[in-house]
Amino acid sequence: MPIRILIVDDHLVIRKGLRALLGADPEIEVVGEAGDGREAVRQAERLLPDVVLLDISMPEEGGLEAARKLREKLPKTAVLFLTMHEDESLLHEAISAGASGYVVKRADDGEILAAVHAAHRGDLYVHPAMTRALLHRARPSPPAGDPSAEPLTRREIEVLRLLAKGNTNRQIAETAGISIRTVEGHRANLLGKLGLTSRVELVSYAEEQGLL
Repeated sequence: MPIRILIVDDHLVIRKGLRALLGADPEIEVVGEAGDGREAVRQAERLLPDVVLLDISMPEEGGLEAARKLREKLPKTAVLFLTMHEDESLLHEAISAGASGYVVKRADDGEILAAVHAAHRGDLYVHPAMTRALLHRARPSPPAGDPSAEPLTRREIEVLRLLAKGNTNRQIAETAGISIRTVEGHRANLLGKLGLTSRVELVSYAEEQGLL
């Protein structure tokens, strides 16, 4: 079944652009649109989307308040913020409000689609430009030289370094000369070997180990 999306933004031209982008993905179905937070909640209760793609700054009722209501009323619906604000405090508010992701509007098409799929899977997606803002929330990484830790391969270290610098999976694949699926495999191996659970923790580990 396709991922059912509700688009929420107070600018009609942005909604049209997002509808065209998302509608081109055969695994996504745009089921509705809304122009403010109140309308978003009403539409979501009626349409029961899988993901609500939500702006933060809107008239009547903003995205953060709408996200809190959606979390309460429709806990199975993922909320993904798409905003112009590259602000650390807003990012933390969005996560606290129950968001499954935070993407800035300058993101390329592939990143927006990746964020939608990640939110639908139940993963937390944060745009690479904002990843560092979450570092202080990451749990402590394994100590250097831990004998119980499985050693990383040269390729895994390369992928980790590129990932920590904010590259997307596609950018890492192009730089390393490997496929996106291989990048995803290396990322999964890194998480398993290091006992970590997210991109944020991988970035924190890379910084602590001096890989940047």
